[in-house]
Amino acid sequence: MNRRLKLGVLGSGKGSNFKAIMERIIDGKLPAEVRLVISDVPDSGILSYARDFQVPALFVNPGKYRTRLETEVEHDIARLLQEAGAELVVLAGFMRVIKEPLLKAFPKSIINIHPSLLPKYKGLEAWKQALEAGEKVTGCTVHYVEAAVDAGHILGQREVAIQPDDTPASLHARIQEAEHDLLPEVVRQIADGRP
Repeated sequence: MNRRLKLGVLGSGKGSNFKAIMERIIDGKLPAEVRLVISDVPDSGILSYARDFQVPALFVNPGKYRTRLETEVEHDIARLLQEAGAELVVLAGFMRVIKEPLLKAFPKSIINIHPSLLPKYKGLEAWKQALEAGEKVTGCTVHYVEAAVDAGHILGQREVAIQPDDTPASLHARIQEAEHDLLPEVVRQIADGRP
């Protein structure tokens, strides 16, 4: 097996994608190790999961903006990830737009999971956008992060059929199941593809 790919994980929510990654690592199916988890929400589920898995975890106050980090805060996060030895940064439900400090610190080394088949339905609550548009199929995408939102090179996608009786909640739940398979698989492909 290859040496382990060192991950830094950023998340804002319940942490189910982080949990899926950790379960694959523990099962020996993913040659990676999570060196640091950072959340912009002090009581987020991802920090709780990190404690359960005994992974170093930090809350970082995001500052005054709602959709992005203050520049100094983003510099601090980049430094913390570099000090932890992260080689790949995984955005697992991180609800803030990444800007230049992190993009420069980790060029072509930040990936995101998004709940739609990009390039369709960028932004928030993409599953609701797909439902409202009358789509028959949606899904999830893992892509590299770049300056434009939800626009980087696509690394993998999973389709999810939309059922006639779907609600936003039921559809989102099925998309998340697909995410829990796709995200660890893309991380594995990145780990296996290194020299």
